[in-house]
Amino acid sequence: MDKTDAAAVLDLAKWPTAQAFLARAGEFLQEIQDLTPGKDLEAKLNREYGPGTPYYDDFCSYIRQGLEEGWVAETEIQGRMYRRGKIATPCAETRFCSITTVFIESQEVFRGQYHAHPYGEINCVIQIDKTAELKGMQGWQGAGWTSPGPGTHHYPEARGGALVALFFLPAGRIAYNAEPGAPQPLSI
Repeated sequence: MDKTDAAAVLDLAKWPTAQAFLARAGEFLQEIQDLTPGKDLEAKLNREYGPGTPYYDDFCSYIRQGLEEGWVAETEIQGRMYRRGKIATPCAETRFCSITTVFIESQEVFRGQYHAHPYGEINCVIQIDKTAELKGMQGWQGAGWTSPGPGTHHYPEARGGALVALFFLPAGRIAYNAEPGAPQPLSI
């Protein structure tokens, strides 16, 4: 498997729903712009921005519609079951985070590309199937959030059906040169 992020950046001009999503994501990122990814932020996101809250429910609605329209996770990484798509590169509107979607569909545990988060990651888990889960640094997560801290590295893993990982990367930083088995930072 190629050790790069092969997904092209979405042409927002073609997709009104993606434009509306990006505006809503910008509002969310403005609210959390001074918070650092890690286990404390993950707990806060699940407590204050989880299922049943306006941002989470709006993100689910936009991303599910985007799957139907074809603008979410449009680049195949490993067939139709593992796809990725960049919605936005870092810019002022996104508080200099990139926004990417990853679609994974597997009943058994599926491992994607090993990677590191130099500045951490904020990841909204959007279930397509109600039994789908994504593995974060704190364990398996269904509907809700994961937020690996700066310097963490892992295989993205999913199980139990289809989901979309909607992730926000500070400064757009992700590294595919990380090696399994290296020690994790204290900021897990």
